[in-house]
Amino acid sequence: MPPTALHPEPAGTLAGVPVIDITATGPGRTPLQQVMGLMREHGPVLVRRLHGRDAMFVADADLVADLADEERFAKHVGPALENVREFAADGLFTAYNDEPNWAKAHDILMPAFALGSMRTYHPVMLKVARRLIDSWDRAARAGRPVDVPDDMTRMTLDTIGLAGFDYDFGSFERDEPHPFVESMVRCLEWSMTRLARTPGADHSAADAAFRKDADYLARVVDDVIAARTGTDQSGAQDLLGLMLSAAHPADGTTLDPANIRNQVITFLIAGHETTSGAMSFALYYLARHPAVLRLVQREADALWGDTPDPEPSYDDIGRLTYTRQVLNEALRLWPTAAAFSRHAREDTLLGGRIPLRAGQAVTVLAPMLHRQPVWGDNPELFDPERFTPEAEAARPVHAFKPFGTGERACIGRQFALHEATMLLALLVHRYRLHDHAGYRLTVKETLTLKPDGFTLTLTPRTPADRVHAGANASGIAFLVTPRCTMRKSTNVSI
Repeated sequence: MPPTALHPEPAGTLAGVPVIDITATGPGRTPLQQVMGLMREHGPVLVRRLHGRDAMFVADADLVADLADEERFAKHVGPALENVREFAADGLFTAYNDEPNWAKAHDILMPAFALGSMRTYHPVMLKVARRLIDSWDRAARAGRPVDVPDDMTRMTLDTIGLAGFDYDFGSFERDEPHPFVESMVRCLEWSMTRLARTPGADHSAADAAFRKDADYLARVVDDVIAARTGTDQSGAQDLLGLMLSAAHPADGTTLDPANIRNQVITFLIAGHETTSGAMSFALYYLARHPAVLRLVQREADALWGDTPDPEPSYDDIGRLTYTRQVLNEALRLWPTAAAFSRHAREDTLLGGRIPLRAGQAVTVLAPMLHRQPVWGDNPELFDPERFTPEAEAARPVHAFKPFGTGERACIGRQFALHEATMLLALLVHRYRLHDHAGYRLTVKETLTLKPDGFTLTLTPRTPADRVHAGANASGIAFLVTPRCTMRKSTNVSI
């Protein structure tokens, strides 16, 4: 059973922790950004009250470091993830800590993210990147804008489908997103908006629509599994092959069919939704910051020269250190999995000052953690220099949390970072990026975060462009001066 998400005593008794009741307005469609706004006003520790339910949010770096103590705190499956359990059940992301399938699946799947397996995914990632590039080439020739978040979603869905399950969604053969994506987004939106429901209201129509979408997700995943079931999986090293054939190293047990379905749903969602958002934010910041873009181009050009269609090796991606800094800085400002919750294993004092009962939950809001003073005087500014090796070594280890924390942190982190770093380098090596519409950042929430309505136009780079970038980038200083405003709504433009 999940620990309680409610405070055992009125939150107002917690000394020094402000309580903000949002019942009159509700959380709207951007609840995480609403809490970001509340933290800007009230500080990095607060309790949000909605219809009598209290939820504590923290972004204080010292408190987050305390919450990372695995002996005193554990992952909490809060109300939002309880809703996701309606269609992902005991998958890795939504399982309770004491559910046996979590540890079993985690141990069985760990080899799929070892270095040897990562090398086998690289050609698949490159194959799907070529699909995206072909699509963007057609758009560039036609002078047509590309929808960045939609195309990043197409690419990451096809990548996880092929690399993880040997299943091709063929997303670039469609004019509209794959129906799986549309149903998934609606399920995630249902999971979020269900939190804000007025008690006693009739939500039967929304629930029926959700169930239809959830059933469709299950049918798609059943097709994915059926395509491999009954075939020899003894040598398979991808996710589905391991789930169908591998036994737990300790007791020899395997995953049951229902849990395999739950894990496939989890990986198809988590394996593409957050990564596509991260790449979309990174491209947004590159389009906004020409000096940074030229440095990323210089790094790619140094590896691949004038070749418009390079064949990057697996080891090449590890050499793209500045490109990775750009990706990390985009994840700092907008971590696409923006919140994670922890609960106390027993009665304790958080940070030595905030009393928590056993089972009491605290939610870490990563975008605000990543804007705390430990990041310097101007944490709202986009500056990849924050992720030089020297800067990282000087910063507390728990100040950067885009992938969660502890044993329940994202198992596919290296998969996502490799995929995203390679694609960013390939795209900036091939194209000039034009912000043709003067885009102002609007962040869409569907439990994960993405820039909404972000489009670019593209011009193919020439060999002369690449030579020019290489010659001039070395003298570029980091004078990053983005427009930074806070709208009266809860969307942020940076």
